[in-house]
Amino acid sequence: MSLSEKYGRTYHFPFSPGTTSDDRINTHYWEDVQQMNHIVHTEKLDGENNCLNQHGVFARSHAAPTVSPWTQDIRMRWQMIRHDLGDIELFGENLYAIHSIEYEKLEHHYYVFAVRCLDTWLSWEEVQFYAAMFDFPTVPELKEELVSGISEEIIHKTVIEFANEESAFGSADVISGSICTREGVVTRNTAEFSTADFAQNVFKYVRKGHVKTDEHWTRNWKRAKLIWEQ
Repeated sequence: MSLSEKYGRTYHFPFSPGTTSDDRINTHYWEDVQQMNHIVHTEKLDGENNCLNQHGVFARSHAAPTVSPWTQDIRMRWQMIRHDLGDIELFGENLYAIHSIEYEKLEHHYYVFAVRCLDTWLSWEEVQFYAAMFDFPTVPELKEELVSGISEEIIHKTVIEFANEESAFGSADVISGSICTREGVVTRNTAEFSTADFAQNVFKYVRKGHVKTDEHWTRNWKRAKLIWEQ
């Protein structure tokens, strides 16, 4: 039995090139977007999805807390806040270990992108509030838009443009060392929504051929340097 529910599976935009055989695509995303008032585009960072709740720090499985060496730092932070979390669950990108992108301007190793309370995913404003309350940054916000003022073509163009840019933290391909684009873009409803409606409120775009790690990654991983360590 899991100690908490895992982060919902994020469906791809139909024009996302980085899909794999087990990914899911929301071909009706525009109909879902039209039910919203505002959306926000954020950068999809290349790390590990780590959840912090009252029971511990979790990675992919929520059956038991993670004990991986690259979560040691965030597990130490969790010890300081665990009694204050209550029903709040923080979900963030843990960039402590380098994956397929090496970031050159990181000021932190953990960036919050979502907050859940019981059966509700909190609004983007509340995500920012709780991240600040627990002294964490949020993932880079790229743009917030009023849905009534945009079209499906505008969303498509906006996401593609952001996806083709370099990361807000500077991004280099871990194999070649050359500058590369950000991993992708996540677009979500800025309002809160039920966990049951996750797939209709969050969408992602992932670049093609993104993953450069293999089965030996966990034995040869490297710690990401922060900007003042470069």
